[in-house]
Amino acid sequence: MKKEMFITIMAAIVLMIGMGRPNGVTAEVNINVGIGVPPPPPLVIPAPPPMFVIPRTYVYFAPEVDADIFFYHGYWYRPYQGHWYRSGSYSGRWVYIAPKRVPSVLLSLPPDFRRVPPGYRHIPYAEFRKSWKTWERDKYWEKHGGREWRGEERREHDQHGHDRGDRGRHGD
Repeated sequence: MKKEMFITIMAAIVLMIGMGRPNGVTAEVNINVGIGVPPPPPLVIPAPPPMFVIPRTYVYFAPEVDADIFFYHGYWYRPYQGHWYRSGSYSGRWVYIAPKRVPSVLLSLPPDFRRVPPGYRHIPYAEFRKSWKTWERDKYWEKHGGREWRGEERREHDQHGHDRGDRGRHGD
C-alpha cells in the first residue's frame, strides 16, 4: 500500500513537471540576506524626476527628490541609515544589498555632488531614460560634460587656495 502511494505521488510529480507551467504563470524567488536591516521609508515621487549626471562619473541623481537616490548601470541605489538598497525603479521596491555589492563609484562620490556646476542643465527623465546607455557607451559626458567633467574647474579652484583647509600656502 505504501509502495503504491509513493509511486502514485511520484508519477503525479513527474506528470506535473512534464506538463510545464500554464501560459501566463510565472514564479519568482527573492532571497533577502539583510536580516534585521530596516527597509527605508517609501519614497513618494509624484512624477518622473529630472536627472543630473555627477561630473567624472556615470552616476545620475535626482536633485528634486528629498532623499539621495542614484542611478548607475541600469539600477537605482539608495543609502539609508548606513545601509544600501537597490531597485529597478526610482520609486520602486528597495531591496537591501550587501556592502560588497554596492558599486565602488557610489561609495566614492564627492561630498558636494549635489552642487550643480554653472551651465549644467537638469536632464528631463524621458531623455535620460532613453539615452543613458548610449551616453555611457559613446562616452558622451567626456565630450560634452564641460570643464567640471574634465576636472579643470576643480584644479582652478584648488590653485586659488580653496578646498585646502588652510589660509594660504604657509598658513597665513
